[in-house]
Amino acid sequence: MMKLMTKEIEKKIPPMDSVDSDNPKIAVKFFDPFSSWTWYVIEGEKQENDWLFFGYVKGFENELGYFRLNELQSVGRIERDLYFEGNLKDVK
Repeated sequence: MMKLMTKEIEKKIPPMDSVDSDNPKIAVKFFDPFSSWTWYVIEGEKQENDWLFFGYVKGFENELGYFRLNELQSVGRIERDLYFEGNLKDVK
C-alpha cells in the first residue's frame, strides 16, 4: 500500500488559515483509482496521530471542505498522485 504522507509532503503543506488566495497551489492530490473521488490538499495541520486538511473534494459534490488523513487511510485503496502540480482553478 502506498504511503500517503511523507516528511517531504509535510513540508509542502501550508499551515491552516495561512493561504490567502482565490487560486491557491495544491500541495498534494489524493485519489481513489476505483471511483471518481479526488481530494486536493490546500493546507493542513498535524493533530496528534492524524492530519486535518482543508482543500477541494470532488465526489458526490465538488466543494471546498475539511477531511482527515485517517479517513483516507481507512478506505485502504486511496493513492497519492506522485506527479500532480497545479492550482485550485486547474482542478475546478
